[in-house]
Amino acid sequence: MSGLITLLDFAGYVALLLWGVHMVQTGVQRAFGAALGAALGRALGTRLRAFAAGLGITAALQSSTATGLMITGFAAGGVVGLVPALAAMLGANVGTTLIVQLLSFDLTELAPILILAGVWMFRRYPPGRTRDLGRVFIGLGLLLLSLHQLVELFAPFQTAPMLGMVLDALATQPVAAVLLSAAFTWAAHSSVAVVVLVMSLASHHMVAPHVAFALVLGANLGTAINPMIEGVTGDDPAARRLPLGNLATRVLGVLAGLILLPFLQPWMSDLAKDPARAVANFHTLFNVVIALFFLPLLTPYAALLTRWLPKRADPNDPSRPQYLDEWAHDVPAVALGNAAREGLRMADMLQTLLLYARAGFKRDNRHRMVQARQLDNALDKLENAITTYLATLDQENMTREDIQRLDDILAFISNIGHAGDIAHHGLLSHVARLRKQGWTLSPEQRASLDDTLGQLIANQRTAAALFVNDDLRQARLLAGEKARFRTIETQAADTHLQKIKSGQVDAAEVGALYLDILRDMKGINSHLVGAAAYPLLARHGELLPSRLRESGN
Repeated sequence: MSGLITLLDFAGYVALLLWGVHMVQTGVQRAFGAALGAALGRALGTRLRAFAAGLGITAALQSSTATGLMITGFAAGGVVGLVPALAAMLGANVGTTLIVQLLSFDLTELAPILILAGVWMFRRYPPGRTRDLGRVFIGLGLLLLSLHQLVELFAPFQTAPMLGMVLDALATQPVAAVLLSAAFTWAAHSSVAVVVLVMSLASHHMVAPHVAFALVLGANLGTAINPMIEGVTGDDPAARRLPLGNLATRVLGVLAGLILLPFLQPWMSDLAKDPARAVANFHTLFNVVIALFFLPLLTPYAALLTRWLPKRADPNDPSRPQYLDEWAHDVPAVALGNAAREGLRMADMLQTLLLYARAGFKRDNRHRMVQARQLDNALDKLENAITTYLATLDQENMTREDIQRLDDILAFISNIGHAGDIAHHGLLSHVARLRKQGWTLSPEQRASLDDTLGQLIANQRTAAALFVNDDLRQARLLAGEKARFRTIETQAADTHLQKIKSGQVDAAEVGALYLDILRDMKGINSHLVGAAAYPLLARHGELLPSRLRESGN
């Protein structure tokens, strides 16, 4: 019975260790995730800058997995080239060793102070950077506390016969040790936690040095699996170049490490008499050597990956989200940025539909109707995808500004989606009816229609710009466009009524269709105003929030 309790204690402290690492990572991501992601995106220019950025950001996040998923998202979206992305991954793998080096020293006495400070910050401050830093301090304290408890718990384990049998088996099967550690690291999403656990085992002489080093090799292998599985969405092979390239460098490094392990183990043990320090040094040495070996070879290596995994062009599926990365859910600012980028894609699709309609009123463009239908379907699917993505965010840990941005994004995509429906089912349907009936608009109507559509397209671009830059002056001008479109419709209705009164019955049906076209354009414009101008004006107290629901009128 006591053995079972001891085993449960061991599992509990390991869980506490993993949770402490998780709290540190999520706290740093929530506090600085947007800034770190932006810094990483700017630094991914040359391989040396990318290597340094990957190293520094991973040291801050304490997770090469998180950095790897971030870089994979950039590479999959075409934001960064493959060579600097691979360099950043090498830097991330080196960066994760820094926290391991720090934790190889005994910092247990800091645990209560860190937890006390963290709890005070977390409970005292509203959601924001200070509260997130409190989460970081709590995580660090729990991490140190769990390590201390594991150290004390391992003392009686040294004489446990079952554990001795398992460790004896691993002593003669280094490959099994690598695979076991890799599986545990993949499940834990943290090579730091696994390597720190190995350090604790080694410090109590529960594993031989060569077994500890084999477990470290497995941790380095396991941390490359998560970006391969979780960092890529869709079936484009090109999106898997970076995670596969990183995994391949890990595999090659682990194979070389296993071959050289009998020669490295005595040297590493002599370099540091403390077994925990020896484990930390081996972890650092492994990643530094891999980086030094592959950095000069990244250009031909990237070319090889490109040949292996050619890009699959898929222009007929615009509905596939390109920026809704699941890894960003722990960083609301980054997740909201991803959703906003996807919303801008919707705005671009709406512009294309408006351009199709404008061309259709000038000439026969029936060949565009298939693309228009695909774009309309894509708008609906993207709106649903973005809404679902935002609905899964944890609003409890979002700042007031984050929640406001979430509401703005939802208003934007909803209005853009409705405007797209009107453009496809309204304007383009009217184009098809004109062609089918053989009707012709008068020169005055064609000129007015072209000018109005040109202004509508300009308003669409203004709405997209407002969604990004919050220009209050432009918001007022865009809101004023509703009056312009109402005036155009009113004047056209009066003209149509006068023609009917004067006996021009032949023009009645064409005139009625012309009015329907203008009403649809007015509806689209109203949704553009509701998408970007009204939310901004409401934030500045220039519009009642209830007016947001009336944007389609």
